[in-house]
Amino acid sequence: MLKLLRGVMSADLSIDLGTANTLIYKRGEGIVLNEPSVVAIGDVQGQKVVVSVGSEAKKMLGKTPRGLEAIRPLKDGVIAEIGVTEQLLKALISRVNKRSLLFPRPGPRVLVCVPCKATEVERRAIRESVYTAGAREVILIEEPIAAALGAGLPLNEAHGKVVVDIGGGTTEIAVISLDGIVYSETLRVGGDHFDRAIVSFLREKYQVQIGESSAEEIKIELGTACEPQSKDEVRRMDVRGLNLSKGLPERIMITSTDIWSALRSELAQIVRSVKLALENSPPDLVADIVDSGIVLTGGGALIGNLDQLISSQTSVPTVLADDALTCVARGGGVALELMDQASRWRVLTTE
Repeated sequence: MLKLLRGVMSADLSIDLGTANTLIYKRGEGIVLNEPSVVAIGDVQGQKVVVSVGSEAKKMLGKTPRGLEAIRPLKDGVIAEIGVTEQLLKALISRVNKRSLLFPRPGPRVLVCVPCKATEVERRAIRESVYTAGAREVILIEEPIAAALGAGLPLNEAHGKVVVDIGGGTTEIAVISLDGIVYSETLRVGGDHFDRAIVSFLREKYQVQIGESSAEEIKIELGTACEPQSKDEVRRMDVRGLNLSKGLPERIMITSTDIWSALRSELAQIVRSVKLALENSPPDLVADIVDSGIVLTGGGALIGNLDQLISSQTSVPTVLADDALTCVARGGGVALELMDQASRWRVLTTE
């Protein structure tokens, strides 16, 4: 009875703990938080204290004075700095799980989405960080399963499906059938790598240095996976940066063709991994995949024409999921709704 009352009084949360952004789904309410995975740490009388978290902290990246540091505590989809990650989670969970002084309630039950190839040490770090942040129970689910659920795919069928989830730090590629992963690959390529590729390209071609925040804006505005075929398809953007030879600020005009050139190498890695997933799938599942196609999820999948690139390179129909950015968090929410179905719950989650 006590356990039942605690379940009623506390929230069930699904967390997509991403390298670039952290999303939280609250059972019964949907996505309630989407914030950058950034923490600003200040030095106050020799003590490290959290100054801000999320959007406000992201504004400080690359702009902090001495005594203040903006940190991204996750790298390639896993925790790089445990203490800072705990502070991030504690702050974000507290925003969506308000506690009453008059009627205090226990911490929430939290489902966290993790990369397929996360090691046991990495999984333990995530679990401990979420417990420290105030959770009363922590359950892990692999990101491609959550992404597929969020995309509305029926996972319990004996029918092969391919999900490509492109996050900030990693790309998860999985072949799924009968509630389980038949083949998976975690590629250390994602939205952050796209940003760095743009920074590197502009430095080499134009001798202009920009920050990663500016590169992200360029990616969103001009990013494309296919070379523009006509002048009408070429988009342009005015960019300001530091001229490395003169040591002075400079304004340049770049095009979507430039950004296609900058991203080609990273996108080619994703295409190769998708092909490898198809090659390593049982023939009967490949036949299913030709019918069901490949589904793209994650913020990195929003690069223009990426579905066309993968489809042309694999000969498999490829589509971008609805609201691709939130698929993983929403899929975790779907898994939370399945918690009463014990047999499926054991298959979908991982210890």
